[in-house]
Amino acid sequence: MKRILFTVLLITLTVTFSKAQIGNYNQNQVPDHTPMMNSTWEAIDKMMYKVSTVGNKKVYTPSYPAPLKKLENTIVELPGYIVPLVSGRNHSTFMLSVLPITQCQFCGTNGIPPMVEIFMKKGTVKFSDEPIKLKGKMKFNPEPLKGNAEIQIFDAELIN
Repeated sequence: MKRILFTVLLITLTVTFSKAQIGNYNQNQVPDHTPMMNSTWEAIDKMMYKVSTVGNKKVYTPSYPAPLKKLENTIVELPGYIVPLVSGRNHSTFMLSVLPITQCQFCGTNGIPPMVEIFMKKGTVKFSDEPIKLKGKMKFNPEPLKGNAEIQIFDAELIN
């Protein structure tokens, strides 16, 4: 009987302490990010994969819907966060994401956030946790196994 009472008391204290922690949590301390979604990101986010089998291996081939196909070979403006491909402070090639690397959505259950591969026209961009905005020519990678992303932005220039 004492063991049951002790267990009930312990559970009650744990629940009370947990509620106190949640109730006193200051939401101003929660790191947030600037929303990056725009019509270009929304089109990129619609890209799907066709799955086929070659031998006994599954092959994933990108499928570009009509709104995204319209953007191929056009100049687009894209805000986002730098995701480095190599270590270092300055980058001429990197991934651009709608989420900062510290709020990586695919570490949870919501899937991989939209990303594109960026190739700067000249110079480099210094890594930052702050969002940037780029302008460049969107192209589809014809051989995704020979690159980092199915969608790439060439001759990118920083515009902010």
